[in-house]
Amino acid sequence: MKAKFKKMDKVLFFLMIAFTLFGLIMIFSASSITAVLYNGVSEKYYFMKHLYIIIASWILGLFVLNYPTSKYKFWGPVGIIGITLALAGLFAYGTLTNNVLSWYDLGFFSFQPSEFAKSIVIIFLAVSLGEVHRKKDYSLNKIIIPFIFPLIIVGLTILQPDLGTAAIIGGIAFLIFMALPFKDKSVKKLKGFGVITVILASAFLVLGGNLNEEQNSRLTYREPCTRYTDKTGYQVCNGFIAISNGGLTGVGLGNSTQKYLYLPEAYTDFIFPVVIEELGALVGILIIVSFIFLLFRILKIARSAPNLRGSIIAYGTFAFILLHLLINFLGVLALIPLTGVPVPFLSYGGSFYVNIIFMLFLTQRVQIESYNQKERQVLK
Repeated sequence: MKAKFKKMDKVLFFLMIAFTLFGLIMIFSASSITAVLYNGVSEKYYFMKHLYIIIASWILGLFVLNYPTSKYKFWGPVGIIGITLALAGLFAYGTLTNNVLSWYDLGFFSFQPSEFAKSIVIIFLAVSLGEVHRKKDYSLNKIIIPFIFPLIIVGLTILQPDLGTAAIIGGIAFLIFMALPFKDKSVKKLKGFGVITVILASAFLVLGGNLNEEQNSRLTYREPCTRYTDKTGYQVCNGFIAISNGGLTGVGLGNSTQKYLYLPEAYTDFIFPVVIEELGALVGILIIVSFIFLLFRILKIARSAPNLRGSIIAYGTFAFILLHLLINFLGVLALIPLTGVPVPFLSYGGSFYVNIIFMLFLTQRVQIESYNQKERQVLK
């Protein structure tokens, strides 16, 4: 392990630890009231569950560090078929929660296939497009076919309905496609067509396309405090109140008033307003700057990767985290519709945290392979 640590991106590793510990503290603070007053369990209930998930995720991460990315050539296709079947199976065996059919209730753990789909889509595209690049066969069908499965997954996720997660999965696939280094003219034309398609599809969904009443209500998102008693304004307005209460330095760790059931998702989607209320806007800015630095380190690994497979793994991880941050922060600030997307590391959520850590350790594996390649070149 010592040899592996030497080859890892140590700054990224430190940020992973720091964000994990900080998130655990904030989850305890934000969830304790809900646990006691709403669920009638110990104030440490969500804290302990998340702690167990952290331990399991980091043990998994140690295995990932020692598993070459070349061996994902088998697991990529297997994973994409398995997760597609799991998403389809939700409509027969899934558990309905908050009017969304996204989870399998396994008793000790709620399994959310759409969260794992994010990681699997990245790995599948990495191994598939890596092979295309290795063989130098840039025919359109070889490039387009790998993106069919992500489109199917996006469609199944929309049907749950979970537009936020569908947008992230689709966004990850789209950003990977746009980042492909293939210089063929037909590929460039296809990228232009892809941009137009994404714009038209988004406009269709927003302006008239097949949205249910719940989804349509989310399009009313501006000036939430003018609709405080209405479902379309209540959550976001209470988030505004939390941010306002915090000021520059906060009211103190554990002293949030908005977590007293004013914010129904205080320890998941709305944890960032609770952080600002308790610790202040200055800490909030520090967190955002730290996330930017974390993203920069991931992007650096993507650019120095030894092959396209590794580059897509790292770049996909970058897109995964970036999209979560943008959609959550802009949603809680009422700049875009609220879609219920958690904040990396800070929000409670087993499936979500497992995938974040898995992809970051996989990115570290890419860094290790990049280091090994440079060592071999020096020895030559």
